Amino acid sequence: MKIKTILLLLILSLNMSAQEKQLFTLEELNYGGNRYHTIQPQNKWYAWWGDELIRTDVEECWLVDKRTGKETRLFTLDEVNKWLKSDDMYHVRALYYATFPYPDQPWVALGNKKSFLLLNFKTHEIVWQDSISGQKANDWNPVSKATAYIEDDQLFVVDGKGGKHQLTTDGSREIVYGQSVHRNEFGIDKGTFWSPDGMRLAFYRMDQSMVTDYPQVDIDPRSATHEPDKYPMAGMTSHQVTVGVYDLDTQKTTYLKAGDPTDRYFTNIAWSPDAKTIYMFELNRDQNDCRLVSYDAMTGEKKAELYRETSDKYVEPLHPIQFLPWDDDLFILQSQKDGYNHLYLYNKEGKLQRQLTKGNFVIQEVLGFNEKQKSVLVAANKYHPLHRWLYNVNIKDGKMTELVSADGVHHGKLSSSGTYLVDRWSNPTTPRNIDLVEVKTAKATRLMTAEDPWKDYEQPIFECGTIKAADGITDLYYRMVKPYNFDATKKYPTVVYVYGGPHAHNVEAAWHWYSRSWETYMAQKGYILFILDNRGSEYRGRDFEQATFRQLGQIEMQDQMKGVEYLRSLPYVDMDRLGVHGWSFGGFMTISLMTNYPDVFKVGVAGGPVIDWKWYEVMYGERYMDTPETNPEGYEKISLLSKAKNLKGKLQIITGYNDNTVVPQHCLSFLKACIEAGTQPDFFVYPGEAHNMRGHASVHLHERITQYFEDYLK
Repeated sequence: MKIKTILLLLILSLNMSAQEKQLFTLEELNYGGNRYHTIQPQNKWYAWWGDELIRTDVEECWLVDKRTGKETRLFTLDEVNKWLKSDDMYHVRALYYATFPYPDQPWVALGNKKSFLLLNFKTHEIVWQDSISGQKANDWNPVSKATAYIEDDQLFVVDGKGGKHQLTTDGSREIVYGQSVHRNEFGIDKGTFWSPDGMRLAFYRMDQSMVTDYPQVDIDPRSATHEPDKYPMAGMTSHQVTVGVYDLDTQKTTYLKAGDPTDRYFTNIAWSPDAKTIYMFELNRDQNDCRLVSYDAMTGEKKAELYRETSDKYVEPLHPIQFLPWDDDLFILQSQKDGYNHLYLYNKEGKLQRQLTKGNFVIQEVLGFNEKQKSVLVAANKYHPLHRWLYNVNIKDGKMTELVSADGVHHGKLSSSGTYLVDRWSNPTTPRNIDLVEVKTAKATRLMTAEDPWKDYEQPIFECGTIKAADGITDLYYRMVKPYNFDATKKYPTVVYVYGGPHAHNVEAAWHWYSRSWETYMAQKGYILFILDNRGSEYRGRDFEQATFRQLGQIEMQDQMKGVEYLRSLPYVDMDRLGVHGWSFGGFMTISLMTNYPDVFKVGVAGGPVIDWKWYEVMYGERYMDTPETNPEGYEKISLLSKAKNLKGKLQIITGYNDNTVVPQHCLSFLKACIEAGTQPDFFVYPGEAHNMRGHASVHLHERITQYFEDYLK
């Protein structure tokens, strides 16, 4: 009997041990951690080969049956390298990023750091290969097979037959060719733009010789070296941009005759289908007068002004026009002139045909077109502000047909004809699903269902809700993260995580309500996390976003304090232990809250904070604040230098020593102001890091942030 009892106790003990949940480590939760991949939802990668779907992986590519989802192996990595007779030049290390640019040819595009080529995966022969091995090929055109790239600051084009053409000779640190301009504002992320036939290349030329240097320093050499950044601050002299067009046939370059580029922004370059006309949005420095202008690609002459949009605040063009694949006379233009970003149909003479989409929702992305159905496919939050669904929009009448039915956040990748799309989606309780959707019928075939990778861990409680903004009218959405062993009868230290600025949001109906994994780490340590999207954040329409105009941080703080008011109403929130943390704009918000409401927040951690907007860059800063000369009261009101004397709680400021986004002058000037005022913030610097910490430095950073709250808030 005694032996049976011992055995029974042992079995019960083993069962209890088997049921115990694990605790997360920061190495698992942080993207710089060496175990981060182990707790991420399962994923698969797909590429379209015309309307055929290919699943790509590290070592294999598979053809997917669109009706059943069944996969048939096309080729393996070992086979590819065998066919290529691989050496250091041709060796392919992974097939993740294989593409299939020709719908009618069994050709796969492959590359490594030294080469780029097209391989016929049926005959096992190299169809074409580049002639610029060892150079960075940054823009390849599949029609002409020409490549534009930068070498020693000069812009080159290698044509499809291997002929090398040098387009520029005066490129330098001050004269920049073929790269992103205007500090990546206005939707710009590159500097070269091929015509549809690949025979003409439009490119940016940026003269920044007149722009002030910011004195960055590299500390790695024995004697630290000066490595300045060109950084145009609000109200100061900005760079000048022009647009050139290189013709592969004539081998000549023509510049668009857009007039004096001083204090003007050129963005969203697009080509006509016949490659004869270039379209470009032109914006004044005040960013309140936007015009769509067409130019003759051969002569550079201005043809017409097709569209103009003005505002008493600002206009922000973010998307190039898109011609209908079946009608070269019609194009789609995106604008939020009616209060929300919507689609408008124009002809090439600039006459409005009709507004395609309308309502109190935002078109978040244009995925492409379906020529057979004469439709455009989009992502939009029409269903709910926190949900992103996919729709098929009829060009003739604007009717929007839902292509998905599950709640959540959906991201689509369209086949070349627009007949099918891959829908990658999640919702608060679904880590990730991938469906193949037939556009005509909206019928979905499941390709993958990810298991919950957190099932063996103690998971926090994720909640979402609404409160009213400080205007008493507008709904604001929040996320709350509670410890896994939450007890409503106890009081918990609480941290407000904040960003609050334009072009970002923190709450959506994705897995865990879009929670950052650091929130899980903090909840595991016994904190409540509260995250609120205030007015000024994205995807809620023009007026919601522009409420902060000329007074950044003020409306945002009012809304965040409504969140604090809500927290105060919860019996389990310890208002004597309230902290705040944010990065970049969120760092600005953190110090703003700590110094404007010094008796509310006990501890704060501010990363890469803007301290005074007169030290921030021209394009972003002036859009929201105008210049220090035209809005001196606004700049003075929001500057944190004069607030340094108000600091009462414990504040840690963290920055990258080589931050070229929010330059170190911000942090250093605030420290100086605190010294003069007799207040005592803490300060930590990451040498060699820019605005965001990379790799394992990110793990170190988040451990440091956590420890600061552990030391002073808990």
